[in-house]
Amino acid sequence: SDAYKRQALPRVLMEWIAGIHRKAVLPRFCSRTFARRAGEGPPEVNVQAPAYSRKAVLFATCFANYNDPTIGLDARAVLARNGVETEVVYPGCCGMPQFESGDIEAVAKSAERTAAALEPWIERGYDVIALVSSCALMMKFEWPLILPGHEGIETLSHATFDIAEYVVDIASKEGLAEGMKPLKGSISVHLSCHAKAQNMGPKAAEMLRLLPNPNIHVMERCSGHGGSWGVLKNHFEIALKQGMPVARQAVKNAGSCVASECPLAGDHILQVMERLDSEAMEVPGEAFHPIQLLARSYGLQQD
Repeated sequence: SDAYKRQALPRVLMEWIAGIHRKAVLPRFCSRTFARRAGEGPPEVNVQAPAYSRKAVLFATCFANYNDPTIGLDARAVLARNGVETEVVYPGCCGMPQFESGDIEAVAKSAERTAAALEPWIERGYDVIALVSSCALMMKFEWPLILPGHEGIETLSHATFDIAEYVVDIASKEGLAEGMKPLKGSISVHLSCHAKAQNMGPKAAEMLRLLPNPNIHVMERCSGHGGSWGVLKNHFEIALKQGMPVARQAVKNAGSCVASECPLAGDHILQVMERLDSEAMEVPGEAFHPIQLLARSYGLQQD
């Protein structure tokens, strides 16, 4: 296609300079970030919702902030419909990329900076919600191991929820607000490795089963993406092979939309599905974060 031809030379240069495989799907960059859009005004909070009076600060995460702000906007809209007052904070990256490359000193600095930024909110009674499971894992488990005994990081660890975990917590304790409508078709939901490592159970699947008349197919295999590892020239083909089992599961659930708690994993699964046999099936045009499907059920999805 003309679009591919326009991207071909930059991708070849990127492969040569940065080692990123020219065919690896990369997330888009959004200059109008989630934090910037959130600053334009909060959604109206539903004071009639059972969970009204809850307060939460959303840790924007790099992906929701710079690559797909609709994840954060959809999450904020769903929480507002359920009576939760929210604020958005983005003090910087959680340090997962540096953690994977072994730069523990850089991760420690990110942890201290973020804990300091979120401490005042926690003191005012706000819960902390991470929008992407890898960041929730860092905040809950990895940071306390890297800086044991750090009071601010310990406090943050105990105050942090994954977004799906938080919605399920509302449903179990207060109940969700009315107004959700059934979604067309079935959903193939991928449980990401970083979500499973939080030892909280399959919260994305639990959350999606709260939809009216849900038809959920759970996919538990690793996507093979492995963060930045999977897009590198030396690893890309291995990452595709690793993702074959979960992609075959998605193909088996023909016609279903694909959702993953890890947005990068979701895109990777679609790319592997295309490799399997793109002519014999219809590969979904996009993968969703599970919270985006709740927003669609409420009619709250953001552009």
